Amino acid sequence: MTSQKKLEDIRKTVILKAPLAKVWQAVSTSEGMAAWWMPNSLQPIVGHEFVLHTVHYGDSLCTVTELTPPTRLGFDWGKDWHVFIELKMLSDEEIELTFIHAGWDANKVTEFEQPHAVIRGFMNSGWERIIKEKLPVIIVA
Repeated sequence: MTSQKKLEDIRKTVILKAPLAKVWQAVSTSEGMAAWWMPNSLQPIVGHEFVLHTVHYGDSLCTVTELTPPTRLGFDWGKDWHVFIELKMLSDEEIELTFIHAGWDANKVTEFEQPHAVIRGFMNSGWERIIKEKLPVIIVA
């Protein structure tokens, strides 16, 4: 049996110049999330199973595990990962969004047989672009 070798969570934080309701809509609905990430069947209901329609790897099953409108959404992604999205009001028109992608283990592989240690590097740079470049453009549009 291999012992777990936890890898650091991916954590991205960005300040968005928009009202809380608009940011919450973008991160907690299927249409909102599809605009900045990927097509999905998310419904903001704890226990709801939904699918992320990834471009290169097919569909990934997810389950909503946490929901505290309008500030926190959490979901399991596939067999190992967990995603948290947290919103904090800094002012009426300024929201701090923290995105955390957890569940990385150097001894595990994804459902697509890719080592976590390798995929984490790709995902880290991808989240950097998505959270800090793509999401803010969608929010202010």
